[in-house]
Amino acid sequence: MPRETDEKRHRVVALCLPGTVAFDLTAPAQAFGVAHAVDGTPHYAFSTCSPHGAPVKTTSGFEIGVQAGLGALRSADTVVVPGYLGVFDPLPAETTEALRAAARRGARVMSVCTGAFALAYAGLLDGRRATTHWGWAAELAARFPTIEVEPEVLFVDEGDVLTSAGLSAGIDLSLHAIRTDHGAACADRVARHMVAAPHREGGQAQFFDAAEPGGGATDHDGSLEPTRAWARERLAEPLTVEAMAARAAVSPRTFARRFRAETGTTPLQWLLAQRVLAARRLLEESDLPIEEVAARAGFGGTASLRLHFRRATATSPTAYRRTFRPELELLSKP
Repeated sequence: MPRETDEKRHRVVALCLPGTVAFDLTAPAQAFGVAHAVDGTPHYAFSTCSPHGAPVKTTSGFEIGVQAGLGALRSADTVVVPGYLGVFDPLPAETTEALRAAARRGARVMSVCTGAFALAYAGLLDGRRATTHWGWAAELAARFPTIEVEPEVLFVDEGDVLTSAGLSAGIDLSLHAIRTDHGAACADRVARHMVAAPHREGGQAQFFDAAEPGGGATDHDGSLEPTRAWARERLAEPLTVEAMAARAAVSPRTFARRFRAETGTTPLQWLLAQRVLAARRLLEESDLPIEEVAARAGFGGTASLRLHFRRATATSPTAYRRTFRPELELLSKP
């Protein structure tokens, strides 16, 4: 297969504003930069720009050079706005218009941390759900009352506009975008390269208060992650909240309360999401029949798999496999 040229790859352009948070820039730069097909072909071409094409000083004190001015947004497939310092000041008109023009043209627009303020000044979050770093969420909500700010989640996907919390949540959002574009297996490869968690739901809490001590299947800080890891290894089994609570050595009520505090969702909703993710991986990486995929992912039967898979991905298991494993369909033809 011929390798794609930079012109044919999905173009991701980061808009670096004065006072850029360096980590918020480097997280998506690394994630999109190392995303590639199994044969090593890069999926994305990542570049940077600034309002005037000049170097930008970061909150860490050093400057970063950029590759272009605002004109780069005219050809971007995805625009990423990292967090920046000057959130109290509206952006220059030419910057907000460049963001609006990219969105009107159909580019996907993403923000990391306080980069959400730039999208808000451009009007791209009006009437939408959005998030930012928890420490700035109240300010975002107060300044832009038409935005439905969700201060506790890791990221929010509104389709063509996505926002994330601070710092490491930019990794989660980037992996989510890569997973949407190229499947779970590709996102897993990127996560392994970055030594990052392969999949954290967007609704997961940005942080949680350590719960009371309660048994062997918790970390030293009271986290239920060991129990979730135990459950992820047993998705094919008929897991229940009671079984997971017993594993964590707490009551079902305490387990459910602590689980929601950590993940932003219920144990059963989390379990369903994990089973859908397992099914996605099996559909991408194996030629197992749909019936076997349903069994291994813990859905029991194909009807249940199809129902929940379509709800989560807006497509069927067969269509999903056709998208990410087209060679299987070719092999099945006489």
